[in-house]
Amino acid sequence: FFPATLTYDTLRFEYEDFPETKEPVWILGRKYSVFTEKEEILLDVTSRLWFTYRKNFPAIGGTGPTSDTGWGCMLRCGQMIFAQALVCRHLGRDWRWIKGKRQMDNYFNVLNAFIDKKDSYYSIHQIAQMGVGEGKSIGQWYGPNTVAQVLKKLATFDTWSSLAVHIAMDNTVVMEEIRRLCQSNVPCAGAAACPALESDVLYNGCPEDVGLRGRLPLWKPLVLLIPLRLGLTEINEAYIETLKHCFMMPQSLGVIGGKPNSAHYFIGYVGEELIYLDPHTTQPAVEPGDSGCLPDESFHCQHPPCRMSIAELDPSIAVGFFCNTEADFNDWCQQIKKLSLVRGALPMFELVERQPSHFSNPDVLNLTPDSSDADRLERFFDSEDEDFEILSL
Repeated sequence: FFPATLTYDTLRFEYEDFPETKEPVWILGRKYSVFTEKEEILLDVTSRLWFTYRKNFPAIGGTGPTSDTGWGCMLRCGQMIFAQALVCRHLGRDWRWIKGKRQMDNYFNVLNAFIDKKDSYYSIHQIAQMGVGEGKSIGQWYGPNTVAQVLKKLATFDTWSSLAVHIAMDNTVVMEEIRRLCQSNVPCAGAAACPALESDVLYNGCPEDVGLRGRLPLWKPLVLLIPLRLGLTEINEAYIETLKHCFMMPQSLGVIGGKPNSAHYFIGYVGEELIYLDPHTTQPAVEPGDSGCLPDESFHCQHPPCRMSIAELDPSIAVGFFCNTEADFNDWCQQIKKLSLVRGALPMFELVERQPSHFSNPDVLNLTPDSSDADRLERFFDSEDEDFEILSL
């Protein structure tokens, strides 16, 4: 018996079901009809890994907090968007979680990467401690950009997933930088160098072939995170159509953001409402059971997901995409280029082939030219009301 399951039944009546609407429902690149596919919608949502506040986990850093209630919501949203990348990488977008059904080992490998203990790749412990290097003390509130930077650093230790993580700054995605990051000319010597399953190893989108091994560069699966500011104090309406289109792309990992002091993981939309998973529920930390198996029900949201008006979204967000192969990335680039032609849709970011000459070196500092103002505002928000970070003005 796992006490957290109580919350699903006791809260069920408080959650609105999906509206009866002819509008399509989009969940992470999949299109559904409420009238004919409601069960499929709910199964898709339930299958996403849901990370919430937890209590009674081992103290962070040995002597720090044993709960993240009140400060960890953006860290949990960062975990959710990254977990979705790992699910796509190791299980595939079509994978579904069914209560009581025995899951494959790779599923538990993904889940274990996020468990609340110091040696999990993407645990709250690792994120909080790595954040110290980004100027955030343990227990301090993060913005979407900070959590993206921390996850990028942590991913370098995850040799099993072998991801290329790129954070596009200055509202600009540079294709050349991404190709350089994802294409490694080091031939794959064997299982140790390539921790993915043999059938998973892709060479420029082609299944592994010994003849190709020495000639074609390996494409590392890409996690692309784009921190954005879509207005000063509220979202500029001109970006709303573009934001919706991001949820339609098959490469979509969703969006992290929310309202001031309250971060959410947005996985789709219906009409003028965003669909999201909410981390603001405190559950007990999970320990492996007597059999050594991890009880996993509390990591899946089994009530209808929350919704909110797109107009209420705080303008500071980070948008995520996953490109498993080079073909996926090329397809994503084509979709972004087409998006610039949609009437009434203002591009949220620019896609360019190579780095414009006026940009700073990406390895030095990713700040806008007016960085002193942005820094001042960020410090003000962090100290006053812990609002989202100002990324650019």
